[in-house]
Amino acid sequence: MVRTGRGPENMATLRNFAINHPRTAGHTNIAAGLREMSYEPFTRPLDLPGIA
Repeated sequence: MVRTGRGPENMATLRNFAINHPRTAGHTNIAAGLREMSYEPFTRPLDLPGIA
């Protein structure tokens, strides 16, 4: 699960992505960037990396 095996490493990778992605999008305040991305939770996070 999340606390055993590769779980902690995978969660750290996801956390680092969530923190660093707003920086690459030009946000200097990470909390404000995460709030902006969460306004449209089912479309906005996929638009930023160009997935959707």
